[in-house]
Amino acid sequence: MANKRKRALITGAAGFLGSHLCDRFIDEGFHVIAMDNLITGDLKNIEHLFGLEQFEFYHHDVSKYVHVPGELDYILHFASPASPIDYLKIPIQTLKVGSLGTHNLLGLARAKGARLIIASTSEVYGDPEVHPQVEEYWGNVNPVGPRGCYDEAKRFQEAITMAYHTHHGVETRIVRIFNTYGPRMRLNDGRVLPAFMSQALRGEELSIFGDGSQTRSFCYVDDLIEGIYRLLMSDYALPVNIGNPSEVTIKEFAEEICKLTGVELKLGYQPLPENDPQKRRPDITKAREILGWEPKVSRAEGLRRTLEYFKEHVETAPVEARAF
Repeated sequence: MANKRKRALITGAAGFLGSHLCDRFIDEGFHVIAMDNLITGDLKNIEHLFGLEQFEFYHHDVSKYVHVPGELDYILHFASPASPIDYLKIPIQTLKVGSLGTHNLLGLARAKGARLIIASTSEVYGDPEVHPQVEEYWGNVNPVGPRGCYDEAKRFQEAITMAYHTHHGVETRIVRIFNTYGPRMRLNDGRVLPAFMSQALRGEELSIFGDGSQTRSFCYVDDLIEGIYRLLMSDYALPVNIGNPSEVTIKEFAEEICKLTGVELKLGYQPLPENDPQKRRPDITKAREILGWEPKVSRAEGLRRTLEYFKEHVETAPVEARAF
């Protein structure tokens, strides 16, 4: 039976999204080869899979040559720092995993005849002048700004992926991921949801950067994983937005978190980071029409589920919060 299983390589497998993808592909009957260099990932996210015959783990940096013995059917490239706190600390590694890492995995996909999906991001739109963001919008990105190491790595990642698709005939898929949340997020990863939840649970004031009028759109992780799976199994090669179009201001979001956690609303205002997007909302017309996908979990329900996870982990998490 094991020899007949489809085989999927998942990079960034010990991270937030990567670990949920490992679960999904195990549930779908795949043999999963997980790979992570553990710079931002955590083995605790996948330790429940280690005893399975159909799961294996490689501690490896995909920016270096990647070899996987045997056949491969699918490659999911989700290795990359995804939080501003991380990629501002390690900008060169961020650029390398998006460029060299993607090049290595495209070469592996070509050699194995595997289909590859890359995790792109809504950050390719930068601080958008088109709202909501459609896939045809080229973006407004500052390549030499502090966020450029992440934004441009992802834009290059898309470009080289399409080049391998058109020039070498590699089967590729591109998912543009909007803000996602759920269990296994690091409480100290600096993004707005874990920052607000951990601050609320500790009784601290919530850090608002700017005046709080900037907007974000939050998608629960289960919905995102479903969208990624459908895109990978589709025959559509151009980028597709996967996210929840329900938009909320950061200040309104802070109020929702305080109400959910039952704490008094206390806000601390700080300067807005350079090049921080003012608006973020996906147009998911393509996802609806091509994949038959749209989010199912409301923000209220998703936040309730996430809160239970954070309550179990907040006491041990180090404090380092920036509300991006």
